[in-house]
Amino acid sequence: MNDTKNAGGMMVTATLWLVLLVSAATNSIGQFAGLDWTFRMIAGGISVVCIVLLIVRYIARRRA
Repeated sequence: MNDTKNAGGMMVTATLWLVLLVSAATNSIGQFAGLDWTFRMIAGGISVVCIVLLIVRYIARRRA
């Protein structure tokens, strides 16, 4: 679980940040773009999951 020290861990963290930004943007501007409510809520859920995973990875890295 503590793979944040190697290159693969950095790639996972960067990917999580990218997915977080895209899903948060989709959730934020989805209403103005005419996206369905269900799709926006799924994007919001993905954002929350990314935030939780980033926090877990941060705590695991600090403990190592």
